[in-house]
Amino acid sequence: MTAMWTANISSSWLAGFTVCLSLIVSIGAQNLYVLRQAVSGRHVRACVAWCVLSDALLIALGVAGMAQLLGSSPTLAHYLTRGGALFLLSYGLFAWWRVFAAADAPVDPNNTGTLAERSLLGVLGTLAVITLLNPHVYLDTVVLVGSIGARQDGALKWVFVFGAASASLVWFAGLAMAGQRLQGLFAKPLAWRVLDAFTGAMMLVLAWWLWPGAALA
Repeated sequence: MTAMWTANISSSWLAGFTVCLSLIVSIGAQNLYVLRQAVSGRHVRACVAWCVLSDALLIALGVAGMAQLLGSSPTLAHYLTRGGALFLLSYGLFAWWRVFAAADAPVDPNNTGTLAERSLLGVLGTLAVITLLNPHVYLDTVVLVGSIGARQDGALKWVFVFGAASASLVWFAGLAMAGQRLQGLFAKPLAWRVLDAFTGAMMLVLAWWLWPGAALA
């Protein structure tokens, strides 16, 4: 009995880990923002902590029943999808605005540039907006991951959530370390313009990809 219970716990944890990791390992607004902060070297741990906690909370809400509620409403899913596409479109256009309108702003990874002047509250506030006001986030974490976790038996649901949070921690900690290794490269403003141009292009592609799926049947 103990061996079976241990196997069930391991299986639920691994399910949460793999499902969450498969979704967050992608180019997204939240990932790119964390990468920017890691490159700038400011408030990186706070950004990682926020991302992990918000992922865990949203998935837990889905497991607790919100996934079923949202999944039973095609109209709500429709507007969430369209809202997500509009959010990505706005984020992409803003990134391109930085390329052309803020290209000459001084940026210094050694904490003397424009990005370094932002307070912890300002950085986390922006990250909260990117996370919580992006409807596409709810489709991924609450509806998709949450509905999978809700199929687990009893207390194994929360083992699944813990596994998902573990995947989030591994990913964002790795992303932060990768960004810190790139600080030398991003000492030049041109590198930031390239990153913003890439970010804008990816967000517009994702918005275009998401929008057709918003059409009601």
